[in-house]
Amino acid sequence: MRQYDHLFFDLDNTLWDFKANSYKAMEITLREQAILPRLRSFDSFFEYYEQINKSLWDDYHLKKISKQTLIVERFSRSLTTYNIYDLDWADLNKRYLENMALQTELFPGTIATLSTLRERGYQMHIITNGFVEVQHDKLRNCGLTEFFSRIFISEEIQTTKPHRKIFEHALKTTNARKKRSLMIGDSWESDIEGALNFGIDQIMFSNYGRHKTPEVINSTQLASNCTYMKLNIQTKTWIINEISDLISIL
Repeated sequence: MRQYDHLFFDLDNTLWDFKANSYKAMEITLREQAILPRLRSFDSFFEYYEQINKSLWDDYHLKKISKQTLIVERFSRSLTTYNIYDLDWADLNKRYLENMALQTELFPGTIATLSTLRERGYQMHIITNGFVEVQHDKLRNCGLTEFFSRIFISEEIQTTKPHRKIFEHALKTTNARKKRSLMIGDSWESDIEGALNFGIDQIMFSNYGRHKTPEVINSTQLASNCTYMKLNIQTKTWIINEISDLISIL
């Protein structure tokens, strides 16, 4: 007997390869704006930008900064380090997001896995912390829209994962029961801990350790992808290396 009815997926770095697509979009944007020749090394710049962007997103999730601060400072702080000051940071961000939405790199097995799960009768949905102006375009351009009944974007709901409100809203809107629902994502803090604390089962997509998990979890030896942990008395937690591993669990 099937255990779940509703599957809630994260988008970025779970289905849609955020790092690969972000790298391509940034390179295109900086080339279009004639910024690329002004950098000593694009790879070094991108690595530095990623660190700043992550720090700003962490502050945004904690409601310490606004969206406008995030989109301006991730470019101003990273590019002024290279003595580049003469840019409209908000416009540069707009062009970057436009290029992001055009990138279509998915993790291996994504389409085949979603097709199989749809054939098995699961109701599938997205819960994402991204911005409204780009997330729908990402889904459409890479052929994912057709698989999902509902798309929940944090900016529209005015709260982000891991906060309880976004999970409550998603389950209430879809008329899903906690015991028949499952969250699948790449972020231990946002997806796994958020769902665990809300009281629904979770699957962590670790991508062979590229997506970080706590040390206590890393030291836990699981027999296979079909083996789960009980991190609390209410829920189950799986860890998978590939999206296609979902098939063996579901």
